Amino acid sequence: MQRFVSIPQQHEDGVELLQFTDTHIYAEPGQCFDGVDTAATLVGALAHAGTFRRSPDAILVTGDLVHDPLPAAYERLATILKSVASPVFCIPGNHDEPSLMHKILATENISTHKSILFDRWIIVLLDTFLPGTHAGKLGVNELAFLDQTLTEYKDKYALICLHHPPVSIGSPWMDRMGLQNPADLFALVDRHPQVRGILWGHIHQEFKSERKAVKLFATPSTCVQFAPQAGNYIKDDKPPAYRHLQLMNSGAIVSEVIYINE
Repeated sequence: MQRFVSIPQQHEDGVELLQFTDTHIYAEPGQCFDGVDTAATLVGALAHAGTFRRSPDAILVTGDLVHDPLPAAYERLATILKSVASPVFCIPGNHDEPSLMHKILATENISTHKSILFDRWIIVLLDTFLPGTHAGKLGVNELAFLDQTLTEYKDKYALICLHHPPVSIGSPWMDRMGLQNPADLFALVDRHPQVRGILWGHIHQEFKSERKAVKLFATPSTCVQFAPQAGNYIKDDKPPAYRHLQLMNSGAIVSEVIYINE
């Protein structure tokens, strides 16, 4: 697995990104997550994103790529993502198996690189997978990689991507499954003032906040959404969604969640 990739920037004013998350692809066609055909909704989200006037420099898929970590599920996901013209970067979530993800998805336009270099930005892609639980954790090696990368590229603005939320979202059952060591992450971020944003998935709902001028974003799923501020799992009635981000040359981040009205 390579750790870095450099991509030429297509747009003069900054980097154009799309984030898709919690795709929950199954091994067999027709399998559904609470009544939703996850492969069909991902295909629909990608098709909707294809109508953008400006093509993305990269697409980020931030964990829970598959529902059950089986080779056939990753192969189905790869087939869907290979249809995309832009480079695609994947990180694992709690439903994934990282070694299987790297083995099957690192092909053609799909990558499991640890970071993406642009003219003025670096995107750092972290693994929060923690075996035996739906919660996540940044291990010693991940934290060291983040620190080393931000130190080496201190002249670039930085966006950090992971699967698990590093802050409370106000939903008790989901907060129990968040990042177990957020203090380690934020202590490191506080030492690197070029960090402009932290982006994640996992919570199947929209979230936006800010901490010490660092923007915090979570994005709804391409399939099923979870009701906000719930004490347990309640399916929300919001449609599939994805996020559009612009990383401006000034260091600003402009972002919006796009819901796909069926």
